[in-house]
Amino acid sequence: MEHVLEPDDRTLHGYFSPDYPPVLTVRPGDSVTFRTLDCWWSAGPSTGEAPPDRPRVPQHRPEYGHALVGPVEVAGAKAGQTLEVRIDAVVPAPWGTTVAGGWPSGPNRRYHLEAEGVVHAWQLDPAAMTGRNQHGHTVPLRPFMGVLGMPPAEPGEHSTIPPRVHGGNLDCKELVAGTTLLLPIPVDGALFSVGDGHAAQGDGEVSGTAIECPMDRVTLTFGVRDDFPVTGPVARTGDAWLTMGLGDTLDDAAYAALESMFALLERLHGVARADAVALSSVAVDLRVTQIVNQVVGVHAVLRDGAVT
Repeated sequence: MEHVLEPDDRTLHGYFSPDYPPVLTVRPGDSVTFRTLDCWWSAGPSTGEAPPDRPRVPQHRPEYGHALVGPVEVAGAKAGQTLEVRIDAVVPAPWGTTVAGGWPSGPNRRYHLEAEGVVHAWQLDPAAMTGRNQHGHTVPLRPFMGVLGMPPAEPGEHSTIPPRVHGGNLDCKELVAGTTLLLPIPVDGALFSVGDGHAAQGDGEVSGTAIECPMDRVTLTFGVRDDFPVTGPVARTGDAWLTMGLGDTLDDAAYAALESMFALLERLHGVARADAVALSSVAVDLRVTQIVNQVVGVHAVLRDGAVT
C-alpha cells in the first residue's frame, strides 16, 4: 500500500520523542511518499543575503531543530528488531541554501568565521541534476535526506542535531535513491521520521550545511527484519556495503564503524574476527561522514568484489 504525508500542523515536529503519537501506521512492505521542508522550516528561498533572510512556516518555533515529518508507526515492529528503509525516490524542490560562518560553533571558531558568514542561494534543476548559485558556480546534484531515524527509548523530547545509533541526523551523502538503510529499532512501532533534505553535500559537511532544500518527493518503503541484527546504521548501496560509526571524536567514530564492518564481514564471508580485521585493512575504506553535528561520523565502505 502507498501513503502520502505532507508537512503540516499534524505531521511537522522539531524533536524526536517516543511520546509523540504516530500520524500514520503502515505495514511492512508499505511505501510512504513524503514532502519535506528544508532544515530551517523555510517557507521560501533565501535571497542570498547574510544573515539568512528566509521566511519560516507558521509551525516553526525558535527552540526546534530540523523540520521533521512523521512519526510513522510500522505495525508489528518491536524494539531490538531491525528497521529496513528502502529509499525509492528523492526529488528536490527548485531551490536550496548553503550557509558558511556567521554563528558560534566549533568549526566556525577554527575557520575564524563566527562573526561573519555568507549565504549561497541555489537554483536547482532536478531534471538536469545541477544547481547554480548567485555567483554562477554550478555543481552536480546528488539528493539525499540528512535525517532518517527513530527516537531514543528514553521519554521526553530529544534534539534532532546529534545522530544516534538508531538514525537521525546521519548526513551520509551515500543515502541516495536506490539505497537501503538498516537501523536498530529502539521503540515498539519504530516511530520513524524524516527531514533535512540535501541536494548535494561533500563528505564532512564542513560548513555545517549542505545545499539545504525542501524535497518535493521522498518515497520510502519500510520493512522489519529479524534475520539481520545491527548495532548501528548499515546501508546497502548500488555497489557497496556501508557501516556507520558515531562518536565524540573521529577516532571513536572510526572504530565504531569498523566494529560494525567486522561483524558484517563475519556474516557475509563466514570468517573469524581476526580475519575480518585483516580483510578490512586490505579491502575497506574509511570516510568522514560529517564533523559538524556535535557527534561526528565515519562510514566504512566495502565495495562489491573487494572480497570474494
